[in-house]
Amino acid sequence: MKNSNLAISATLLAIICVQGGASIAKQLFPLIGPIGTVSLRIGLSAVLLILINRPKFLQFTTQKWKYCAMYGIGLAAMNLVFYMAIQRIPLGLAVTVEFAGPLFLAIALSRKLLDVVWALLACIGILLIVPWQSDHVDLVGLGLAFLAGMFWAVYIVMGGKVAKIMDGKDAVTTGMVFASLAIIPFTIWDGAVFNLTPSIFVKGLGVAILSSALPFSLEIMALKRLPAKTFSILMSLEPAFAALSGWVFLAEELSFLQWISIGCVIVASIGTTVFSKVAAQNEIVQSKE
Repeated sequence: MKNSNLAISATLLAIICVQGGASIAKQLFPLIGPIGTVSLRIGLSAVLLILINRPKFLQFTTQKWKYCAMYGIGLAAMNLVFYMAIQRIPLGLAVTVEFAGPLFLAIALSRKLLDVVWALLACIGILLIVPWQSDHVDLVGLGLAFLAGMFWAVYIVMGGKVAKIMDGKDAVTTGMVFASLAIIPFTIWDGAVFNLTPSIFVKGLGVAILSSALPFSLEIMALKRLPAKTFSILMSLEPAFAALSGWVFLAEELSFLQWISIGCVIVASIGTTVFSKVAAQNEIVQSKE
């Protein structure tokens, strides 16, 4: 129980860090664009994690290298596509649509009807937050956010696999190295990151710490202690934190209906977490009888 509570706390702290970092990152878009920003973020994160964790690469098995590569590529794709999405649409809207990935994963892994009900409630929330009545709906931005959600699901699955076969610090560090390698072709093609200034570098370092180095380390620790389904539902709190972060740091406002939709996602998250916990406790009691 103690390990489970620690994992939940780590997941929530990771969410706060990621959304705060995303708000800072979006402020860099006019200077170096989304590709330059994500390249700076991932590259600096990889360097920081190598210096801090000092993974023993020479001791890795082929399976570890393979899992870390898939984990890192999923991580790179998720972040690259997501940054391209929030360049076009508000942060809260993007994160809510992006949650479709973990949502579908939760449904796929569910074995109880009640979990499906909570997942459907979250789905309603995702549908409601999109401003369908507006003439200025950015379909490209919404599509990119949805695609980022699919890569998010891959990240969750591979993160869980990696966490089971190797130390969490080694896993997230190696995954970040592969993410850096995967992002290099896009960085060279875009070229914006080569226009660095000291102030941009400092902000990029802040984004790297808040959005990658710290939260991914927390998440890999949580994934080692939580089932992928539970982790996916906990991450449904992302839209609320994203909307608040966008409102506080970027002056991005959402309509009342959109806040209601975020509320649906949060209720689904709480419902799934609470009822899963109750079910687990009942299983323990029954096993002792």
